[in-house]
Amino acid sequence: MCDNFKPKPVIVFSGNTMEANVVKSMLENASIQAFLKDEHIGSIAPWQVSAGGGGAVKVIVSSLDQQEAEEIIARYERNEDQ
Repeated sequence: MCDNFKPKPVIVFSGNTMEANVVKSMLENASIQAFLKDEHIGSIAPWQVSAGGGGAVKVIVSSLDQQEAEEIIARYERNEDQ
């Protein structure tokens, strides 16, 4: 790894408050630290943070955990479609 590499926060999921909280819990159960962006305003006035109000609440993780987080979220989304 490059010595000057600095982890950055990345958005790995966007959805409504309930979906974002489920994803955040799943990531934390996998020992991935995550937090929600726009949790409150995304519930009260989602059109203020997202065009049309869709995907107003974002789940953020470190870029170091991005790949693992995206794999967990992909499994969650596959199961949700069934």
